[in-house]
Amino acid sequence: MDRSDRRMLLQACINGARSATEHPALSADAALSAADAARAVAAGATEIHVHPKDAAGHDSLAAADVGRWLRALRAACPEVPIGVTTGAWIEPDVELRLAAISEWTDLPDFASVNWHEAGADDVAELLLSRGVGVEAGIWDATGLEAWTQSPVRSRCTRVLIELPDEAVEVVRRHAEGLIAHVRLDEPNIPILLHGELRSAWPAFTLAVELELDSRIGLEDTLSLPDGRTAPDNATLVRTASGIAFAGRRDAAS
Repeated sequence: MDRSDRRMLLQACINGARSATEHPALSADAALSAADAARAVAAGATEIHVHPKDAAGHDSLAAADVGRWLRALRAACPEVPIGVTTGAWIEPDVELRLAAISEWTDLPDFASVNWHEAGADDVAELLLSRGVGVEAGIWDATGLEAWTQSPVRSRCTRVLIELPDEAVEVVRRHAEGLIAHVRLDEPNIPILLHGELRSAWPAFTLAVELELDSRIGLEDTLSLPDGRTAPDNATLVRTASGIAFAGRRDAAS
């Protein structure tokens, strides 16, 4: 496929583990967040990644919270794939985390599993057994090694290469190193590259250059490329879509 014909998969990561006090557009209310997600989709997002919250505004794996958020998002964003987190910070005990996921009655289309966390293989196996796609989150060499040895490696929907808050000048080297190792083990698996804070926009631009999928949203950054605070997720997505379009246009010229 000619690069100019390829459309980047662009996730809107609308909230993350952030508190609603960190930005005016963040909310612990599922309906308000769903409306925000719908605006991000209208701005160009093709998937949604969300952290369901409990009544206190904390990340939650509880079936009631996950179900409430998924129903709100699906009502606001029909036919848009929606994924959730399974982060160990929500429930560090692996058995309790597995028990919570096994109780989900409303299922997301996919869920991210961080492979540097204890229990990643078991969490991924449970999700797959329930028909939920798995995004393999790889932050570092530890996670990469664990994923490389995982029995469910080839069954993952995609790999998330997640760059931490790091200096712009190391983003390319860090990303390309992880990408090369993933390609050695699974040459055809889709890769979604993204960063956070200082690395968010450099990683996004690199993803466009390397023809990878990516994501943007208030989970990863509160700022636009010029350093101004973004008013909402839709503005971040619209800006990212413009960068992706410009990259395709330049590649075709």
